[in-house]
Amino acid sequence: MCKRSPASTRVDRHVAGFSVTDLTVGSRAVVVRRCGVARSRSLRRLLAHPGREGPFLVPGRHRTQHEGADISAEPRINERIRVPEVRLVGPNGEQVGIVRVEDALRLATEADLDLVEVAPMAKPPVAKLMDYGKYKYEAAMKAREARKNQVNTVIKEIKLRPKIDPHDYGTKKGHVERFLKAGDKVKVTIMFRGREQSRPELGFRLLQRLAEDVQELGFVESSPKQDGRNMIMVLGPTRKKAEAKAEDRRRRQAEEKAAREQGEPTAAE
Repeated sequence: MCKRSPASTRVDRHVAGFSVTDLTVGSRAVVVRRCGVARSRSLRRLLAHPGREGPFLVPGRHRTQHEGADISAEPRINERIRVPEVRLVGPNGEQVGIVRVEDALRLATEADLDLVEVAPMAKPPVAKLMDYGKYKYEAAMKAREARKNQVNTVIKEIKLRPKIDPHDYGTKKGHVERFLKAGDKVKVTIMFRGREQSRPELGFRLLQRLAEDVQELGFVESSPKQDGRNMIMVLGPTRKKAEAKAEDRRRRQAEEKAAREQGEPTAAE
């Protein structure tokens, strides 16, 4: 049997009623030895002052800032609305006025609709008669359509050398044209090595040449500037990415329709 130290006595006294997993300090669990000292400096500071109450010594669970608040994002409907009266709005948006919640529920039952609380913080709360299942379905479809049409700005990068081969230049220019057609920005980087750093005009002329070659598809959004051993220029597309995606979608649909008319299998099949 081990000898108890003063610190372990305090631990036994203050940890009475707590299990090892029940005691939390801050946001992490604290392991306490029954015959020893606490393994946490924060807990030792608490136990040094038995009369002090700490807001972060909680039995069994962590305490959050909004403890007890309703974290449900769903609005209250029908019998879950527990207020004496509401400002009622009809199914077509007409203002009915302030009515008792029992009368609003009766009207909803007669119309085979739901009573949905749309503005719980108003005084009195605003409730509307609607088909809640249909409303949730339409909201989900709108969110899905918005995500499908969402445009994410993407910056592609192409790296060149000041003395690039003409064939390689044509290949790199083709990549830049493809990116600009898709509605993406392009960051063009000229990499200088060795003695090439003393000839920055070579990279400047190369970037100007590239900008002139793709001027029908893009414009110079950021002029060439030196950045250490590199020279950087940013090209922006002349048309928005949403327009490019819509045109590409129409083109694919036209190709699938033509293939279907000819009896050929499409990509979806």
